[in-house]
Amino acid sequence: MRTMILAAVGVGGAIGSMARYLIAGWVQSPVWTGFPYGIFIVNVSGGFVMGLLVEGMALKFNVSPVTRAFLTTGIMGGYTTFSTFSLEAALLIERHAYGQAAAYITGSALLSIIALFAGLWLMRLIYA
Repeated sequence: MRTMILAAVGVGGAIGSMARYLIAGWVQSPVWTGFPYGIFIVNVSGGFVMGLLVEGMALKFNVSPVTRAFLTTGIMGGYTTFSTFSLEAALLIERHAYGQAAAYITGSALLSIIALFAGLWLMRLIYA
């Protein structure tokens, strides 16, 4: 079963990543410069679709763990990891774990940006 789930995540991730590339490129026209509209639209639409999928599978559609992994971790995770981030934050909020949700949201955003700058700094230090 684990091998099937890994394969489903891999195939779904490839599909989602290609969709992200195509949609973000299509939205981000040369006319719209200065703001990353393409990825913004991907992140927002990914959150919406993740909500539809998760709630649809919980309330109406009984799918296998392989199908669930293919759709959520695979396609949606490849399309935008922001959708998974949004789902985790929403689950904390729904559990009324507001402090944990705030820490998760703030920490994820800030520490990810700080980590990116740390990576930039390190590579510049080594190769510049």
